[in-house]
Amino acid sequence: MSLVKGIHYLRKLNAANVPSALIEKGQSRVIDASLTLIRERAKLKGELLRALGGVKASASLLGVPLGHNSSFLQGPAFAPPRIREAIWCGSTNSSTEEGKELNDPRVLTDVGDVPIQEIRDCGVDDDRLMNIISESVKLVMEEHPLRPLVLGGDHSISFPVVRAVSEKLGGPVDILHLDAHPDIYDCFEGNKYSHASSFARIMEGGYARRLLQVGIRSITKEGREQGKRFGVEQYEMRTFSRDRQILENLKLGEGVKGVYISIDVDCLDPAFAPGVSHIEPGGLSFRDVLNILHNLQADVVAADVVEFNPQRDTVDGMTAMVAAKLVRELTAKISK
Repeated sequence: MSLVKGIHYLRKLNAANVPSALIEKGQSRVIDASLTLIRERAKLKGELLRALGGVKASASLLGVPLGHNSSFLQGPAFAPPRIREAIWCGSTNSSTEEGKELNDPRVLTDVGDVPIQEIRDCGVDDDRLMNIISESVKLVMEEHPLRPLVLGGDHSISFPVVRAVSEKLGGPVDILHLDAHPDIYDCFEGNKYSHASSFARIMEGGYARRLLQVGIRSITKEGREQGKRFGVEQYEMRTFSRDRQILENLKLGEGVKGVYISIDVDCLDPAFAPGVSHIEPGGLSFRDVLNILHNLQADVVAADVVEFNPQRDTVDGMTAMVAAKLVRELTAKISK
């Protein structure tokens, strides 16, 4: 059932004079059940790792299958299960390039998905939905040594995730954002939660001290003005050859609560990742991205991989494998 159907269902209940308190009670039950599932899975994984011992930080997958805030296609809602399938695909082994083993629970665990569609089917609006996503992330973070590695979904999910990370840690983070677009419109097409506005919400909320945007090659006048307004460090592809030395030797996070990495799969040139909603030629190579990640000096407290669209992944699941490899290498960066 789509959001439209969910809204129609809610209107029918209202038209039938169903008491609003009854609708609210039903919504609250669904939300509580959703959060309980995340909470208990995180508790189980946290208890396991604490029993094993010797783990300072472990990446924990959390899926947020949300696509309705996309300005073009909603396919990213279907991405989390496809990414998981590719992570454990038998065509490759479980080692990251730096030698960490993903089948070791001390390196990677999984707490499942926030049931976005089920919550929206109850008529829950986006304000509450964003709060539910934030609360889900906090539930993961409460279970030491778990650190959330979020599978999107469209890029609108980064706002509630970063908000949760910053609030839970008690201060702003530095953000490394790889993307073809700056996603910093004030309110794109009238939607304050648009995937094109997520970083405006993050910056105005004070959740980031530094925001570095890398791979940018589709930016408007407003995108540049917003970047200046918030003091964003925007690295456009047209100057990448000049900036490469800086970007492959980044040191972030000193004086703040840690570093957050957000990777929009369309930061890559479509030759490497055709399965995205917004095809934008002239992007980063996959090795460019890995060089940036591998050389980054930072305490990575959380990350996301977003905007993979399985409905456009026409080359035999190639982009799914690309997204999975990004997740694998982020796992190695987070876990210690």
